[in-house]
Amino acid sequence: MIPRPESARRSRGRTRTVAAITAGAALIAGAFMSAPAYAAPPRAVDPTNPDFGPNVTIFSPQTPLDQIQSTLDDLADQQRDAEMTSARHAVYFLPGQYGAAGTPLQFEVGYYTEVAGLGASPGDVTIRGAAEVYNRCLENNGTSNCLALVNFWRTLANLTVDIDKSGQDGCRASANFWAVSQAVSLRRVQFTGGTNVSLMDYCTAGPQYASGGYIGDSKLPFTINGSQQQWLTRNSEVAGWSNAVWNQVFSGVVGAPDDTAFPNPPYTTVAKTPVSREKPFLYVGADGKYAVRVPSAQTETSGTSWTNDAAGRSIPITDFFIAKPGDSVQEINNNLARGKNLIFTPGVYDINGTIDIKRADTVVLGMGHATLTAVNGAVPLQIADVPGVVVAGVTVDAGTTLSPALMRIGKASGNNHKADAANPVTLNDVYFRVGGPHVGKVTTALEVNSDDVLIDHIWVWRADHGIEGFTGGDTERWNTNIGTTGVIVNGDDVTATGLFVEHFQTYNTLWNGENGRVILYQNELPYDPPTQADWTQPDGTLGYPGYAVAAGVKKHELDGGGVYVFNQNNPSIVTANGFTVPQTPGVKLHHIMTVNLSAGTIEHVVNGVGGTADTSVIGVPQFVTDYSG
Repeated sequence: MIPRPESARRSRGRTRTVAAITAGAALIAGAFMSAPAYAAPPRAVDPTNPDFGPNVTIFSPQTPLDQIQSTLDDLADQQRDAEMTSARHAVYFLPGQYGAAGTPLQFEVGYYTEVAGLGASPGDVTIRGAAEVYNRCLENNGTSNCLALVNFWRTLANLTVDIDKSGQDGCRASANFWAVSQAVSLRRVQFTGGTNVSLMDYCTAGPQYASGGYIGDSKLPFTINGSQQQWLTRNSEVAGWSNAVWNQVFSGVVGAPDDTAFPNPPYTTVAKTPVSREKPFLYVGADGKYAVRVPSAQTETSGTSWTNDAAGRSIPITDFFIAKPGDSVQEINNNLARGKNLIFTPGVYDINGTIDIKRADTVVLGMGHATLTAVNGAVPLQIADVPGVVVAGVTVDAGTTLSPALMRIGKASGNNHKADAANPVTLNDVYFRVGGPHVGKVTTALEVNSDDVLIDHIWVWRADHGIEGFTGGDTERWNTNIGTTGVIVNGDDVTATGLFVEHFQTYNTLWNGENGRVILYQNELPYDPPTQADWTQPDGTLGYPGYAVAAGVKKHELDGGGVYVFNQNNPSIVTANGFTVPQTPGVKLHHIMTVNLSAGTIEHVVNGVGGTADTSVIGVPQFVTDYSG
């Protein structure tokens, strides 16, 4: 594994607070020292000045603007190329105005960085300026081969961006750029100022590709999709949308484009989101005390939640155990057993056991892309078969010893029918990673055994690149970086809005439960099978579909799905179908496609239906508008 200095011991630092949170508030010197887990008393939390550790920065409107700008510029410089590092950061803005006419606040959001407002509503924090992500330029000292394909792991949330690009050149002044790919979320953000938002950076050298992302609960001006290959916008408002590439999905979006001309353009529009629960968020109340707002689950919704003061509950920060890298699994579980909720502050956590979430309605919230890494084959997170648990903003990494799973919801062989449809277990912005910064090994990344689970934007990634140091290239990665299955859903009535799963060695997604509902599915098959025999099912079927619904399932629905092939290790490899499902009237696939990225072949889109995605049609999707048995 790469060195993790922040994991080696309990952080002795305080939250990096650039200005006082309330008048007269002072930082408490020193640190909470670790005691044996069996004897550790509950960790005290100051409700007006909680200790979030050294990787959290909090600004107030009284902070000098040049200090804010300098801090954000330095952080962007640190994180611009930090794709495989252990650095994790969160930046928060207390309610107020930042930037003004003539002095806008313009900054970039880099790897493993969360930027969010601390108001109860996005309108409570306004940044006049820009919050942006540009292409990452990989050659010639950062001036060419510029793209957004690896712009992963970053978050912007709960604030208003009053777009002001003054001081920037003609091209850069034309939009607020958000050129990102997977594991990136933009939630509870309102853009004003009359300037476009662009999901593609067209100002740098090419090829400018971008590959996927998520917007939820936000208000957008006219939005330029550009080169974004797939995208989900959920429960938002858009003033207009420019174009689509392969797979653009809108669910519960006011102003969404019409999809009746599919596949030209390839829009998929669902009028109302069947089940939704917005992500919990940290905020500071009028009394100066911190709390976490936990929105309630909703059904059949459209538009933003915050304009209608959505129902939910607020949990005082004092009801949370605020974990830091170095805290033991036993200490975390002890606090959960005391009835505490859980916050993971930014950092990388070595998890050598299982964090057991047994109490209904427990909230687990990660700050700054907090990352849990399995150690000695552990299953880092397990949720009992209880309703209402919410896990948000956490990344779970496979370790170098094979784990049976990275997260389980409900026991594999338990009684998993105690769920509550009105209060589903929910995952918001939860990311799984197998490989990348180090070798990873897992049998199944995410196993869902409970009923009535809501998956709201996850990326489940067996790494196709990284710094593992494989001397044998892709073939060695195939034999060493083990990710057998991405997602297995055994529970009934499971809904997924934004399901991104890539590169696993058999099934990327295997759906065994009844009445599954998926809105936006994106998959890229593994790059690295060495031979056809390595990519053939036991019954002789060529390859594994990117999305499989098990035989015997009677009801299942998917809106907007794509499976891509790029067998660069052995371009002769063939996959029979991108999707396989039972041939029964209750199983319905709407707006699905396959595409060849330059190597390998997918013979059909679904169950022998649809065109062949091979090298004669590189980059040309093979669409099936509707399929059911």
